Amino acid sequence: MHETKQSVTPTQNADLRRLALLASGSTGADIERLVRDVRRKTRRQQRPLTWNDLEQALLAGQLKLSDDVRWRTAIHEAGHAIAFCDTGIAEVMTVSIGIGGMGQVVSRQHHHFLQTEDWLMRSIACMLAGRTAELLTFGDTVAGAGGYDDSDLARATDHAVAAETRLGFSDHQPLLYRSVGGSINELSLDRHLADRVNARLMTAEAMARVLLESRRDALIVIAERLKDVGAMTGEEVRALLEASAGSEP
Repeated sequence: MHETKQSVTPTQNADLRRLALLASGSTGADIERLVRDVRRKTRRQQRPLTWNDLEQALLAGQLKLSDDVRWRTAIHEAGHAIAFCDTGIAEVMTVSIGIGGMGQVVSRQHHHFLQTEDWLMRSIACMLAGRTAELLTFGDTVAGAGGYDDSDLARATDHAVAAETRLGFSDHQPLLYRSVGGSINELSLDRHLADRVNARLMTAEAMARVLLESRRDALIVIAERLKDVGAMTGEEVRALLEASAGSEP
């Protein structure tokens, strides 16, 4: 007896891709809770669950955000996306505003680059580009770039500490290696190390500012699109970047 395999149609592929984009930036628990709620609703209505039910639920979760929060998040994530594209550090796969208002840029690192000090500084600039985009657009930032160990500021600081303590990029005792476990804690004890790390972060932030100042039009265009649709592919981001560059005098 032969099993009949059903192929996925182009329309179904598009539906799945749209749902995946809308779900980007959300946690597994967020999605599990959303699906459970939608199933409960469709059972009450005595009908099967559809792709559209899931899409509407994902969009509803995003639309609960205030316009100010949604716009701020879109600017922040657009800043990251532009920095990744223009520095060439990584390929942007998706950019999204999650159900809880936590934006996310999913990227794939380019491994053909030599991991030099210049590469490291450009990487840090990309991590700080979201916060920098907020500063350029609003004149201030919200706390979302920091506050936890996997935040933009935490990761940028860890990279800067690594440059000074583990990677041999420091002008001060470059051959002295200090372990990962102790080097972050040393920032509180070693004022000179903290000063050098902070100087690296300031330099990287300045790099991000120069880059984004030259891309102000693209920043607004991409952020407006992201605010409206909630999720974009890397191809969409790159297309808007190219169109913006082509329209500049």
